[in-house]
Amino acid sequence: MPLDLEPARTLVDVRKVRHLYGKSGGKDLLVLDDVNLSLKEGEIVGLLGRSGSGKSTLLRSIAGLIKPSEGMIGFPHRIGEKPASVSMVFQTFALFPWLTVLENVEVGLEAQKVDKETRRKKALAAIDLIGLDGFENAYPKELSGGMRQRVGLARALVVDPSILLMDEPFSALDVLTAETLRTDLLDIWYEGRMPIQSILMVTHNIEEAVLMCDRILVFSSNPGRIVAEIRVDLPQPRNRQAPAFRTLVDDIYRRMTQKKVGDQPREGLFPGMGIGMALPRVSTNTLAGLMEAVAAEPYNGKADLARLAHETQYEADLLFPIAEVLQLFRFAELEGGSLTLTPDARRFADAAVDDRKRLFARHLLNYVPLAAHVRRVLDERASHLAPARRFRDELEDLMSEEFAELTLKSVIQWGRYAEVFAYDEAADQFSLENPE
Repeated sequence: MPLDLEPARTLVDVRKVRHLYGKSGGKDLLVLDDVNLSLKEGEIVGLLGRSGSGKSTLLRSIAGLIKPSEGMIGFPHRIGEKPASVSMVFQTFALFPWLTVLENVEVGLEAQKVDKETRRKKALAAIDLIGLDGFENAYPKELSGGMRQRVGLARALVVDPSILLMDEPFSALDVLTAETLRTDLLDIWYEGRMPIQSILMVTHNIEEAVLMCDRILVFSSNPGRIVAEIRVDLPQPRNRQAPAFRTLVDDIYRRMTQKKVGDQPREGLFPGMGIGMALPRVSTNTLAGLMEAVAAEPYNGKADLARLAHETQYEADLLFPIAEVLQLFRFAELEGGSLTLTPDARRFADAAVDDRKRLFARHLLNYVPLAAHVRRVLDERASHLAPARRFRDELEDLMSEEFAELTLKSVIQWGRYAEVFAYDEAADQFSLENPE
């Protein structure tokens, strides 16, 4: 570890943090609830969870970019002569396209009123540290995605922060580039070449969390709560193929698919009641593809999620929504880190196109309340027409505008495939034009 202090001091202290997003015309959306965590010197801590679990909201709260609705975020200890400070690396690089690499790295120092000569010296040292020496005068458009993220990392490090916050810093990169950047970052961290004392990172990639972190905090969704803390005692550098590594990955998948006591099977893993279930955007092609893959060899209807993710190259943030939609449709059971196809899913995988559509339509109307609601309204109207705005307004009373739009688009796509209703995008209107 870069530091060998006993006992390690707490740099960030989060207590009973809640965060609500206000919605016009409806009740506030609770994103984080009763979140407590501490970040100590000399450790890398990962915040792991699915989309919508509030991980990035918490990170931005710690960075001071937003203020939590309730609770406290404190920095208990000073680092030398100054209070603990934070710097952040974003998923989307967030570089100024009209500035060179050197100028982008200098931005934070310029904001701190550092003189030009010192600013240049520190920026050049940071650029050299992260492996971009020679590209000081290049513009972002001339750089690859991995090189741009290195600029973002240099910009974060140049202001000498004690805490580095990273919000899915590798998710926008291709697999090989992300692996190289992770390895380089870990190397300079364990060699003690970075000025930082601790790293707190958001990720949705389970293997990435096990590869990099000393502790992993697993978040539930809707609202986001810490439901598990996992210590990773594997020595660095870590081998993805080592039995202990695979065992830990499997255990995290089990924890993230474990049903809570009192869960109602009709709700699957989705929050809300009735049409108030917020649905992810998962295409019917993707659903069909996963059913076909799990029905075939070597899975024969039951797949370990960790193995499935590894072999399909799906990260948890992509795989879980697909698996959960299959569960919602009663095409699969998701528990204990495994996905098991139901008999109807096996029939779907073997069926011809028209038979698939009929089977999908039956499950859509039986198990997705919003789809059944749209169809019922259309059946009851003499014109068999209904404006989409009517259903969008209903959803916005139950969830955020963003989730309402996403949910409606999912149901539109599923309904079109199943031919249970049609949708005219230009008129923003549902009809029974196509169904039998």
